Amino acid sequence: MVSVCEKDSNLPRPTRVKNKSPAAVQITAEQLLREARERQEPEVLPSEHSITDSTELSDYRLRRRKEFEDRVSRGGRSDVQVWVNYARWEESQKDYARARSVWERALKDHHRNHALWVKYAESEMKNKFVNSARNVWDRAVYLLPRVDQLWYKYSHMEEMLGNIAGARQIFERWMNWSPDQQGWLSFANFELRYNETERARSIYERLFRCHPKASSFIRYAEFEVKCGEVSRARDVYERATEKLEGDYEEAEMLYLAFAEFEQGCNEFQRARVIYKFALDHIPKGRAEELYTRFIAFEKQHGDKQGIEDAIVGRRRTL
Repeated sequence: MVSVCEKDSNLPRPTRVKNKSPAAVQITAEQLLREARERQEPEVLPSEHSITDSTELSDYRLRRRKEFEDRVSRGGRSDVQVWVNYARWEESQKDYARARSVWERALKDHHRNHALWVKYAESEMKNKFVNSARNVWDRAVYLLPRVDQLWYKYSHMEEMLGNIAGARQIFERWMNWSPDQQGWLSFANFELRYNETERARSIYERLFRCHPKASSFIRYAEFEVKCGEVSRARDVYERATEKLEGDYEEAEMLYLAFAEFEQGCNEFQRARVIYKFALDHIPKGRAEELYTRFIAFEKQHGDKQGIEDAIVGRRRTL
C-alpha cells in the first residue's frame, strides 16, 4: 500500500520562476498571428483544365454525373443538399431536362420538404420556364396547403408576371384553407395595390368571420380610417363590441382601440362614454390598463371632477 506522502513525492514539482522582470523584447499577439500567416504554406488549388472538344466535354460530364450518382447511392439520398447540388450542376450545363429529372427524383424521397419545392420552382423561374414553375407551385400547395410560404411565393410570381387575375385566384384558393390573420391581410393589401377598395373591404369582412378577434376588427377599422370612411370605422367597432361581449381579454383590447379612435376624431365625449362602458362591463381585476388609460385621458381632456372620479374608481379596485 502506497502512502499519501509517497504519492505526493512522485508528482513533478512546479517550476519556480527566478527572474520575474519583463523581458527586453516584448512579443504581442498581433506579432504571433502575423508570423503564423507568413509561415503558412500556400493553399494548393486544383489546376484549371480547359476543355477543348466535345468528346472531352462529354467525358467530363459523364465523370461528374457518376460522382453525383455515387454520392446519392452512398447514403446521400437522405441529404437534400446533395440532390440540390446535383440538379443545379445539371442546370449549369444547360441540360434542363436532366435537372428536372433530378428534382423529381429528390421529391420522391422528400415530398414533405417545402424548402425543396421552393428551390425547384425558383430554379424553373430563374431559367424562364414559367409554365413548369406554375406546375411545381401548384403541386406544392396541393400537397402542403398549410405552408404559407408556398402560397406567398406562388401568388408573388403571378403578380410579378402581371397576371393579376391569376394571383387573385391563388389567394382565393389559399383563403379556403382559413389561414392565419396575416394571410388575409396580405390578400387585402394585394387588392389595395391595384386600388380595389371594395374587394379589400370584402376581404376584411371575411377576415373577422374567420378570426373573430379584437385584432381583426381593429385592423378592419384602421383600414376604413385610411380610406377616409370614419363612419364605417365606427360601425366596425360597434359591431365588434357586440360580437366580443363576454370575452374580457379581447374586449379590453377592443375598447381601448375604440376609445383611441374617438379621441383621434376629437369626439372626447364619445371616448369618455366608451371608457366608462368598458369599466362597467369588464371585471375590475382585469381592467388595470383601462383605468390607467382612462385617468390619462381625463388628465388631458377632462376637468378636475372627472380626474378625481377616475382616480377614486381605480382605488376601489385595489
